[in-house]
Amino acid sequence: MSDGQEKRIPLLSRLRAPEGAVRVKHRVGRGIGSGWGKTAGKGQKGQKARGTMKRLGFQGGQMPLQRRLPKIGFNNIFGVHYAPVNVADLNIFDAGSVIDEAELRQQRIVRGRWDGVKILGEGELTRALTVKVHAISGAAREKIEKAGGTVDLIPRPNKGPRASE
Repeated sequence: MSDGQEKRIPLLSRLRAPEGAVRVKHRVGRGIGSGWGKTAGKGQKGQKARGTMKRLGFQGGQMPLQRRLPKIGFNNIFGVHYAPVNVADLNIFDAGSVIDEAELRQQRIVRGRWDGVKILGEGELTRALTVKVHAISGAAREKIEKAGGTVDLIPRPNKGPRASE
């Protein structure tokens, strides 16, 4: 450098924390003379003076919310939920057309997440259609075949252990 000082290159052996960054650990409960003896700054008695942790959701001895609410229902993780489509809804398609889930979704008859499509027997069908679905009621099959159409059942969607049955 210009004023005769050489530039100091930092070495690992010379690295130090900035002034005031490292503080001595505050040790409590080390005798009455320290000012932090006896109760060690925790006051007297009570739950917070003990070395116990409260679990998540603990409400101080009050009955917790998850135990006060009624337990109802059951969520079957292996259940199969079909999108219901009535026979009367199929009248928008031309005679002789093939109806499957993709076609029903395109016409916005089936929306959302479902495991498959089931045709139900509500209403009347006036044209012959070929229907390819996962499930169908007896009344719906009867009405489709009476109108001159055919029903092809495609395999049930694979959802858990029962799918191999």
